Amino acid sequence: MTTDPNEPLPRDFFDRPVLDVAPDLLGRTLVRVLPEGEIVLRLTEVEAYAGEVDPGSHAYRGRTRRNATMYGPPGHSYVYFTYGMWHCVNLVCGPAGHASGVLLRAAEVVSGVELARRRRPRSRGDAELARGPARLATALDVDLGMDGTDVCGGAAGAALRVLRGTPVPRGRISTGPRTGVGGEGATQPWRFWITGDPTVSPYRAHKPRRRAARLDASQDGS
Repeated sequence: MTTDPNEPLPRDFFDRPVLDVAPDLLGRTLVRVLPEGEIVLRLTEVEAYAGEVDPGSHAYRGRTRRNATMYGPPGHSYVYFTYGMWHCVNLVCGPAGHASGVLLRAAEVVSGVELARRRRPRSRGDAELARGPARLATALDVDLGMDGTDVCGGAAGAALRVLRGTPVPRGRISTGPRTGVGGEGATQPWRFWITGDPTVSPYRAHKPRRRAARLDASQDGS
């Protein structure tokens, strides 16, 4: 098996239980190809969602038009729109029909920083460009049109793909409850992050949603 960090992750990487895939994504490389160039991210924080058995998952109550991509084959992006303002990106894993996925919560921009800054001009520093799932999607110019994208495609010009990168040793990975998840799903330690990395988003416990509330883009996503 190749260990070239620039090789795309194979589909069988994603065709595993979500709690195996999620921490193994840390340190991997996410590449977004835009007309003006590439933005390359190093994943630093993720959250696992286990489909219909997980009260925190969009698939908990079954298949809908919104979450249909989660039921498809592994190695594809599931993009959703939330609070009428933000997009978030997940990677589908497990066998088709299982509906599990990993939310990409934060990353370090390692290449294409200027392109990311154009989309996040109010960021107070480069560490904040993709600190939070909505900020990550905004920095990459990802929207619903990219829902279902094959991230294992491998072609250099593919709009979104995940490369092997440099996986993070388990001893450098922290775990804790997922951000903003309430109810029965509040306590599972299914958020994974690189310990001490400055791009990791701050944890915030679930708060009851108010109709007029506008959540910080850095924390949006479930």
